[in-house]
Amino acid sequence: MKTQSGRSLRTIFILLVVGGILALALGGYLAPLSRTVVEPLAGVQTWVSSRYVAIRDFFTAPRDLAALRQENADLEAEIARLQVQVIELQQQNSEIQILSALVDFARQNPAGDYVAASVIGRDPNPFLHYILINRGSDDGLRRGMPVVTSQGLVGRVAAVTAGAARVQLLTDPDMIVNVILQTADSTAVLQGSLSGEISLDMIAQEVNVEAGDLILTSGLGGSYPEGILVGQVSGVRTRSFDLFQTASVQPVVDFSELDIVLIIRNFRPVDISPLLP
Repeated sequence: MKTQSGRSLRTIFILLVVGGILALALGGYLAPLSRTVVEPLAGVQTWVSSRYVAIRDFFTAPRDLAALRQENADLEAEIARLQVQVIELQQQNSEIQILSALVDFARQNPAGDYVAASVIGRDPNPFLHYILINRGSDDGLRRGMPVVTSQGLVGRVAAVTAGAARVQLLTDPDMIVNVILQTADSTAVLQGSLSGEISLDMIAQEVNVEAGDLILTSGLGGSYPEGILVGQVSGVRTRSFDLFQTASVQPVVDFSELDIVLIIRNFRPVDISPLLP
């Protein structure tokens, strides 16, 4: 009986103590004591947590570094692939623009029968100015046919095989073209050179030639159709004791950037050499 009574008293005492502590806590009286006890424990917990993170990172860092390196390599490969795609798209866009310009040229000059050809090579000899194209006799090409772009005259077919041809450029030293100065309405002779520069000879002294005058094929001699743009005068040389004036020419075609050209297949050059004295 005493034992049971003692237990009841202890239970009542514990309840009173707990109730008192709760009352003190709710009243804020235990806040200083709570900070005194909890803050050191929180500091210990923070220190233990930081050590755990450091140890974990130490053991997992090599694996993470390898993953980062692989991810970096994958990203670099993707960037390289995208750069290649960009270059390919730029090239395709450039070819589309060239082809569109050539189509416009053909529409503006419907009398010609044109075939397009890609430039596949250049003559390695620095003193000769030729390009190779991927069209030949199987495509109806013949020696002497004019070659043009949307800008103007490129040259003429100099040699032909079944599937390819060699084109002599205006800049070649053996190239001679009869031309007309559009503004002055006067004929002249255009000639290439070893350096690749183009000049005009046989300009009458009384003709007024100025920089910027347009130069077109005259059709004389039967080597080229009439009216194909060649270039423009960039400088004039006149001396009173010379029989003729000479002029330097800026061609309208950039021969270093040729990619696609047109060959005029329905023009047959006339060989007048047997008629010359």
